[in-house]
Amino acid sequence: MALTPFEIRHLMPPRTSFRGYKVAPTDRLLEEIAASFEDVWRERADLADKVEQLEADLVRFRELETLLRTTLVSAEQASAQTRDQARREAGLILSEAHAEAREIQRRAAAENERLQQETRRLRVQLQDALSTFGEPEDAEQDPEPETTAEPDPATVEERSWYGDPNESVQAAADAA
Repeated sequence: MALTPFEIRHLMPPRTSFRGYKVAPTDRLLEEIAASFEDVWRERADLADKVEQLEADLVRFRELETLLRTTLVSAEQASAQTRDQARREAGLILSEAHAEAREIQRRAAAENERLQQETRRLRVQLQDALSTFGEPEDAEQDPEPETTAEPDPATVEERSWYGDPNESVQAAADAA
């Protein structure tokens, strides 16, 4: 049978006709027992409240742990997706760069071929022009003969005014 502090305070032990116990010390002892028991009941109630609070905290922390795990898994998945997407984009950029490089090389080769054909055409024209003027074919090798004499000032002035015909032939040969 569990007694409450109130019941202990109002407990009256049975008495005999001879008064078998000393009343004042026994009442004081019962009062101390009741106070001690009351303290224990208060502590028990406080601890029960604390246990209830801790259980609520535990539930909240478990929910938080679940949320953190879910967030972590989501972050890992997003990271993996981002990495995969970055790899795909890098591959795409690289393939586009390679394609553009091939196109530039193709255009450069075509331009080089066109310039070589133009050079051959100009050489043929130059050789035709040289043969028309009656100069030998090896004049192409040395288009300007070395002269040690001073040029005539009138000729130099005329060349600068009208342009030197040999210069245009020489420029065409140099371009080839």
